Amino acid sequence: MATYARPVEKLITELAKLPSIGPRSAQRIAFHIVRSREEDALGLAEALREVKERIHPCKRCFNLTEQEECGICRDAGRDQTVICVVEDPYDIGPIERTAEYRGLYHVLGGALSPLDGVEAEDLRIAELVERVRVEGAKELVVATNPNTTGEATAMYIAGEVSGMDVRVTALASGLPVGGDLEYADEVTLGRAFAGRREI
Repeated sequence: MATYARPVEKLITELAKLPSIGPRSAQRIAFHIVRSREEDALGLAEALREVKERIHPCKRCFNLTEQEECGICRDAGRDQTVICVVEDPYDIGPIERTAEYRGLYHVLGGALSPLDGVEAEDLRIAELVERVRVEGAKELVVATNPNTTGEATAMYIAGEVSGMDVRVTALASGLPVGGDLEYADEVTLGRAFAGRREI
């Protein structure tokens, strides 16, 4: 027999599927939603529906957008010769907040992790190499997470573009090994960008 009414149990189950949300957190969030005003709960439901219907990857860099190309790719004021390579779209926000970087981006969709079944063909590395070839990028700033999978991905990318006329750099020290860009503060990330190094 279920502890709570079926819709509440279903909500808890669905919330528990989210990253970093365990069963207890899912239960707390579910009860917060149940206690909240109807318009707040329906606003959340509408935001979820809208994001699933209207948001898709940018055809050029794979950032999230409502249009064919994201606002960063459409911005003619950005340096078109530099591409910052990140694992996920949420890595772009912290980099943008540093105000140290004015180039373009390329979202890989993860990092190499053979143990988890993530191989090079599962990421957007081939699309990155094609962009370098077609767009004539002069620098790739590989801003993968400073952990084992991020470092392996950076080295793989460097190998894929070796022989092409492109400089491959990585963020400088300042980012903790084993950390995620998502949690880095703007000052640390800004310093890491300013002191990026060749791979």
